Amino acid sequence: MKKLFWLGTIGLIAFEVLNVYFIMPMPGSQRMNSIDIAYSLYQWRWLFRGLFGLLIMAGLFKSQWKRKWLLVFPLALTAVVIYLANFKMAADVMFKQPKLLLLADARSNKVDPDRLVIGVVINGRAKAYPIQFLGYHHHIQDTLGGKQLLVTYCTVCRTGRVYEPIVNGKNESFRLVGMDHFNAMLEDATTKSWWRQATGEAITGKLKGQKLPEILSVQTSLANWLQLYPASRIMQADPAFVKSYDSTMKFESGASKSKLTGTDSLSWKEKSWVIGVKTSNGSKVYDWNQLKKERIIHDKTGATSILLVLAADNKSFFAFERPADTEFDLTNDTLIYNNKHFRIDGLGIDTAYSLKPLMAYQEFWHSWQTFNPGTIKF
Repeated sequence: MKKLFWLGTIGLIAFEVLNVYFIMPMPGSQRMNSIDIAYSLYQWRWLFRGLFGLLIMAGLFKSQWKRKWLLVFPLALTAVVIYLANFKMAADVMFKQPKLLLLADARSNKVDPDRLVIGVVINGRAKAYPIQFLGYHHHIQDTLGGKQLLVTYCTVCRTGRVYEPIVNGKNESFRLVGMDHFNAMLEDATTKSWWRQATGEAITGKLKGQKLPEILSVQTSLANWLQLYPASRIMQADPAFVKSYDSTMKFESGASKSKLTGTDSLSWKEKSWVIGVKTSNGSKVYDWNQLKKERIIHDKTGATSILLVLAADNKSFFAFERPADTEFDLTNDTLIYNNKHFRIDGLGIDTAYSLKPLMAYQEFWHSWQTFNPGTIKF
């Protein structure tokens, strides 16, 4: 019977460790295709805990122990592991949701205009979500122009996405559950399925294979965004998490030395910055260093002609579907074609015509190639 105690104790410790290991950035864990194992452990967690708990109890009370008080040490170790795994290392405990979603206009804004934001425009209304806040919260839920928004950001992939949190026709809420292949995972409240931040796809659970509708968003500096949309509302710091937010700009500028969020200044390395563009014909990826050098890139993927531009602030970028065989000039953040002028975001200045935007994301190269297999490099 004593063997049951040790089997239960070791089994419970191993289970709690593995339950965290597969969905958090630990050595080797993010390079394995282990998401189904991780999900099964999570789904059956109370069964495992109950089973190992019964083994511990049986061995504890059905065996003769000469120094029973010594068992306090393995039991204490087990308790510590359980506490750390569930109350310290759980993703939604480490990175909490805002208690207050504070928004301000440009006049009341306190966010540094040099900070990066994820900007969204719906039905003529605009909002900007600073990456320094999104990087900690990973996701926030909001409304804009009559639509529900799920605004997400993963610092380990260096990419933002905005989705409509509609699952099976109903508005859904989510929580951060961990990561897979270095990308944040969210769990929906209804079915407990796990969704990948970079694609909006449920990767395991009852809804595996379903995708959230994506909403067009752009990454710019706040200063550039307010030039384009001066009436925009801007997310402000939640006072409860001020100490958790990045105040140094090291991540945004690429100066971070962290193994997870640091940047490689060379091109086409795992932590190099790229711009991924999605069209109806597939995806294509561009080197950030090349874009900074050329500032405007004319390209084509299948039948879709692409225009990729970088604003003068060296931070704000935009992608468009351009008319076939057209060449644009870029002067002072104004796009010019055939004596027609367009804002850097594609809106016509002296013409009723505007450029059609394309989904474009700044991302670490390791992330883009993982979640866009077969992508074409420019």
